[in-house]
Amino acid sequence: MTEENLPKIEFPKLKAPKEKKAFLVFVLVIFLAIFSGFATGTISGDYFYSRLQNYLEKLNIKIPELSQTEESEQEKEIVYLPQTSQEEAVINAVKEASPAVVSIIVTKNLPVLEEYYISPFEEFGAPFFEFQIPQFRQKGVEKKEIGGGTGFFITKEGMLLTNVHVVADQEAEYTILTNDGKKYPAKVLDRDSVRDLALLEVQEKPIDKDFPTIKLGDSDKVQIGQTVITIGNALGEFRNTVSVGVISGLGRTITASGGGTVNTVEDVIQTDAAINQGNSGGPLLNLKSEVIGVNFAMVQEAQNIGFAIPINKAKKALEQIKSLGKIVYPFLGVRYILINESIQKEKNLPVGYGALIAKGPQGEAAISLGSPAEKAGLKENDIILEFNGEKINTENSLTKIISKYNPGDKITLKVLRDGKENTFEATLSEKEE
Repeated sequence: MTEENLPKIEFPKLKAPKEKKAFLVFVLVIFLAIFSGFATGTISGDYFYSRLQNYLEKLNIKIPELSQTEESEQEKEIVYLPQTSQEEAVINAVKEASPAVVSIIVTKNLPVLEEYYISPFEEFGAPFFEFQIPQFRQKGVEKKEIGGGTGFFITKEGMLLTNVHVVADQEAEYTILTNDGKKYPAKVLDRDSVRDLALLEVQEKPIDKDFPTIKLGDSDKVQIGQTVITIGNALGEFRNTVSVGVISGLGRTITASGGGTVNTVEDVIQTDAAINQGNSGGPLLNLKSEVIGVNFAMVQEAQNIGFAIPINKAKKALEQIKSLGKIVYPFLGVRYILINESIQKEKNLPVGYGALIAKGPQGEAAISLGSPAEKAGLKENDIILEFNGEKINTENSLTKIISKYNPGDKITLKVLRDGKENTFEATLSEKEE
């Protein structure tokens, strides 16, 4: 058989340089086994590859070639692969939620001050020596950035959720900076200072544009130890910063300050996922990329102790905006001390649970004038034991129970007065700001 008549043998194209080299080594081993004397001496490996390639070509065996295009495509295919199922879940959750998280820029017209000098002795004629005092006067106004925070889209039309203390200034202007770098003016639809939640809406929404949204989860089902993710505008500078942690506590009551407001919020989620300044209003996510809380506070003196408002509270605010056009909060009109074992001993009370109606720390009235509580006949030192059949205790406070209702709802209270249980009926009113 002549060289021209040899059969042409082709192999599939190899996708990487290592595969081509491995193929040649494989063929080399076969030939070395047949021609054992071929490999004697101290000839380099590259010499063997060159001689072997020439010999195979004479036998009309085509060596697989690696094109530049295939090599670049192979390099493009090399991506980072998650090492654990949890890592993969975190990556996927962040990818899904990040487009809906925005930075909120707060701007306001502030006076521009101009410095000038006056002589205090000018009215007495020319002084013996030059002596001037600096003074300031306003020379117009200019718009300046005075704060910022985070929010996230909950409707494709452009409704956003954030904290009240992020948008507390009613004279300021608010701009939404989306994840793709676009800016939109926004207005505040309403503020819920009790729950530190606020709803905004994008103005001048582009035609035929839907904003990306995040799914709202169920905060009643979260568990301590559950993995959570925060996304926010950290320090007002680092957009869509991601941190990961766990739920480290549930049902917390804290007093937080920010944006010129001080507020006590009950029944909040505690997490060790880092919440920095600027993260307020951002989502707390589970591994299914569902929002289970709205980040709103951190403990500055501690390491990684942050808090989020359960998303189910925000769901109620959203429903009220849709049905009533505003956020409303039910109001009973009592100040109270939540009774526990130590309070029972301190005040020598007959029961270790319930809400003791009492004056405020600055002598504020125990019962508000004209409130549903006053109309129902409640008095200072009464102990409310149950609210519509729900027992009041440290895990289920009066405020937590009331938040489930709406203004206008009729409720029944079981009250302990002078050692006797009594039943009172009341109609909740709307809490005024």
